[in-house]
Amino acid sequence: MKKGINIWSFPSDSTVYESIGLAKKAGFEGIELSLNETGELGLECTEKELLTYKAQAEDAGIALTSLASGLYWSYSLTSNQVSTRNKAKDIVKKQLESAAILGVDTILVVPGAVGVDFIPDCEVVPYDQAYDYALEAFRELAEVAESLKVSIGLENVWNKFLLSPLEMRDFIDKVNSPYVGSYFDVGNVLFSGYPEHWIKILNKRIKKVHFKDYRREAGGLYGFVDLLAGDVNYPEVVKALNEIGYDDYVIAEMIPPYTHHTKQIIYNTSGSMDAILGRN
Repeated sequence: MKKGINIWSFPSDSTVYESIGLAKKAGFEGIELSLNETGELGLECTEKELLTYKAQAEDAGIALTSLASGLYWSYSLTSNQVSTRNKAKDIVKKQLESAAILGVDTILVVPGAVGVDFIPDCEVVPYDQAYDYALEAFRELAEVAESLKVSIGLENVWNKFLLSPLEMRDFIDKVNSPYVGSYFDVGNVLFSGYPEHWIKILNKRIKKVHFKDYRREAGGLYGFVDLLAGDVNYPEVVKALNEIGYDDYVIAEMIPPYTHHTKQIIYNTSGSMDAILGRN
């Protein structure tokens, strides 16, 4: 497996160029960029600008692993509002097009939400309705993904939706496209399950993997901690990934950032991933 890191792990004032350089310096083989609403790598980003980011990574000698986006917390594919669902689908299409230009094979998409506790006044959507909206959306978006040869990875998140590996597996199978699979986040399942179980069940449906750690005792968003400081059984996680033949990128997504010496988290994460992957 190859070692990557998500751009959300870097200091908030870092540019894409600075993040690429720091990731390379810290020993990462790849970096995952993110599509934003405005600013760097925003929705209005042109092909020329995207190719500049691609060239920056090539010049630094680091791969672009995938393309994430946090926009689906604001624009949900399962919203009660038609306009919001359509906006979310447009974002997925832009993300797919951008990924194709960047030369990456997978995008990260939050598949919608029934409700989100950490977003104040978040709308609540009936579960069965959310399921139908999401299934309709991804069957439509699968055609775009296939035309661009870029996969959609559905991330398991705290969205009160697709709550078990069996449900995630069956949802992906109902979409029925080789270009729609799982973007499996190891740390996000700790509060309710075991990542090694999810890996075995999702199996070849897994397109990319996020590494992070979580301490159950702390609970809530405060439970996310440095790699190897939480309750993820990383020996079992690596064993499970090896057993399904996963040899793509495992990508650290480190939250929350350090209060001081914020760049240090990048180096600490790199060292922990070396230990996890047996490189020490």
